[in-house]
Amino acid sequence: MVSYRSVLICERDNHRLQSVLKRADPKSVELLFDELDAATVVSNDALPNDVVRMNSAVTFRDAHTHAESTVRLVYPEETSHIEKSVSILAPVGAALIGLRVGEVIEWPVPNGKNRTLEVVSVENHHSEPL
Repeated sequence: MVSYRSVLICERDNHRLQSVLKRADPKSVELLFDELDAATVVSNDALPNDVVRMNSAVTFRDAHTHAESTVRLVYPEETSHIEKSVSILAPVGAALIGLRVGEVIEWPVPNGKNRTLEVVSVENHHSEPL
């Protein structure tokens, strides 16, 4: 996966996502595993506010179509309860975790091709205390 970004993740999200990896079908977590493997883990309070974390509302732009989308990055069990959400196990969810505003990543889509997206904005909602 070609990318122009660094992956930052806080300890809390890393711990919970490692748990998700252990419980999920290995085929469905390959992209997330790769992102977490490349991540720099920082303390919860050291993660900059412009970094995508769990429960962030993320606006991103497709480099090909220039269309913008806003989604909330959630755990798999939360997708049916939260409007406009995307699971961390979805390819775009795994691609978004740890990105900062302005960073770009290429991610796979179901037709077998890749799309390039750029993070436009991040709004963080902390569902768990830091």
